[in-house]
Amino acid sequence: MTEPTSGVVLIVAIIVGVLGLAIGSFLNVVVWRVPNGMSLSSPPSACPKCQHPIRARDNIPVVSWLILRGKCRDCAQPISIRYPLIELGTALAFVGVALWSAVQPTGFWLLPAYLYFAAVSIALALIDLDTRKLPNRIVVPSIALVGILLAVASFATGDWFALLWAVVAGAALFAFYLLLVVIYPSGMGFGDVKLAAVVGLALGYLGWGSLLVGAFAAFLLGGIFSVVLLATGRATRKTGIPFGPWMLLGAWVGIVFGREISQGYLTLVGIS
Repeated sequence: MTEPTSGVVLIVAIIVGVLGLAIGSFLNVVVWRVPNGMSLSSPPSACPKCQHPIRARDNIPVVSWLILRGKCRDCAQPISIRYPLIELGTALAFVGVALWSAVQPTGFWLLPAYLYFAAVSIALALIDLDTRKLPNRIVVPSIALVGILLAVASFATGDWFALLWAVVAGAALFAFYLLLVVIYPSGMGFGDVKLAAVVGLALGYLGWGSLLVGAFAAFLLGGIFSVVLLATGRATRKTGIPFGPWMLLGAWVGIVFGREISQGYLTLVGIS
């Protein structure tokens, strides 16, 4: 398949960057409301301090926060910098996914699936850090949605083997995490097990190299972080540390660098 021209890549990057700002604004709502069992559509967004509904002109991602100098227009109480950071971070993540997809053999056909996975990664990582939970309300539908979006990519490209491998990888990683929970129940929760199915789908579609690197990176990164916390006295051996963010960060290591890392390892050991 012909690679997109630099002009097309630039246009797509700009479009998905703007989309990322809007999605980031929505993710702020998701991160707050889903763990609290609230509706995502009502009531309208309001200042958490004075409860005054946020005006449309004050709801422009990043820009409104800068214009208001990080304060509510009505009560002048500070608005957390976390809101614009999530919006900007989502935009940058979306641009990164667009640039990554542009150099894939299938071009931009993978873009919808991995943009969705990027948005879900941000939302679930923040929720897990805040609450130590991975809500079924997000994780379970994501298994189906990622699978459907990958199926669309396979339909467009004719690469049905990649979809089959994704399903096998999703089931295998789910079973592996389930086994870990059965063996060591206090080590992680069933939210991690269900998230493993989503991660397995996203990694497996790209091949075994991405899957193995992404799965291993989660434990490596999470382990390093835990050791640092223990060494600095910020945690003990009994301290619960959310593993979801490391699963997702490891997945992105596998998505972006998995093929190169796995190929490099095989070359190093003389297999390839």
